[in-house]
Amino acid sequence: MGGATPLADPADMPRAFADAWETRDGARIAALFTEDADFVNVTGLWWHGRAAIARPHDEALKSFFAQTRLRIGRSECRMLGPDAAIVRARVHMTGQIAPDGSAADARQTILSFVLTRGTDGWLAVSGQNTEISPGMETHLAGAQGPKPVTYRKPGGP
Repeated sequence: MGGATPLADPADMPRAFADAWETRDGARIAALFTEDADFVNVTGLWWHGRAAIARPHDEALKSFFAQTRLRIGRSECRMLGPDAAIVRARVHMTGQIAPDGSAADARQTILSFVLTRGTDGWLAVSGQNTEISPGMETHLAGAQGPKPVTYRKPGGP
């Protein structure tokens, strides 16, 4: 497992994440995090520690995410003090392979990171990837698993 790759500016995190993604090397993604960081993926899997962040990213990037491309959209950095920041970015992903081997539809998520400034620069202490379900308000559990739903009536607010 490689070492850390601190950033000069916390606002650089979304681009750095996408650049690391393009290398198809989970260790490059994990290098953007502190050794004791955590990451929650879109299905709620919660990984603790740099090695645990690297492993599933590496496996996915070499299989069903092998042809994916990330496009960073709107991004915001909010300083929480001189040594802490939260960064969020909309991400558009294309190229995922479905379990049956077919091309999956494009997806949109929001990546959220909490970063801390160390002596060498900024690293994430936490990351979370949240799936965007346009027009939906929540998820509803069911026999087939959770699905996004809305309680709004057609034509209503």
